[in-house]
Amino acid sequence: MTAEFTVAVHALVYLHHRGGWLSSEELAQNVCTNPARIRKIMAKLKKAGLVQAHEGRVKGGYACVQRAPDISLDEVFAAVDDRVVKSAWRSGGPEMPCLIASGMAAVMDGLYDELDALCRQKLAQVTLGDVEKRLHLPGR
Repeated sequence: MTAEFTVAVHALVYLHHRGGWLSSEELAQNVCTNPARIRKIMAKLKKAGLVQAHEGRVKGGYACVQRAPDISLDEVFAAVDDRVVKSAWRSGGPEMPCLIASGMAAVMDGLYDELDALCRQKLAQVTLGDVEKRLHLPGR
């Protein structure tokens, strides 16, 4: 899982809480990142149908398309990332004569796939509205 997911959830909750249109600069200030990173992530959220965007220096910005309780964290995750659990490194090698060394990568890949599916199931059960409630925002 990358930090893009955290930035996306933070930005969406802030957008929903504030209402209306917010610039990438304002979002970046609240998230504590830079506006270019916000624009990159918001483009992915726009493509997924989670935000609207208006380009322009003066009136540009982003707004939520859906209500926070209607957006699952899995939807956000799917918009910005590929897998929750992953490993780029694999031990052993398929060409090795040892059964452990030749089979470990496939076994671990299977475990990572199972863990990823379980994590995605959990993310599907949590909405941005739930995140807002955990933040104890007024009126939520």
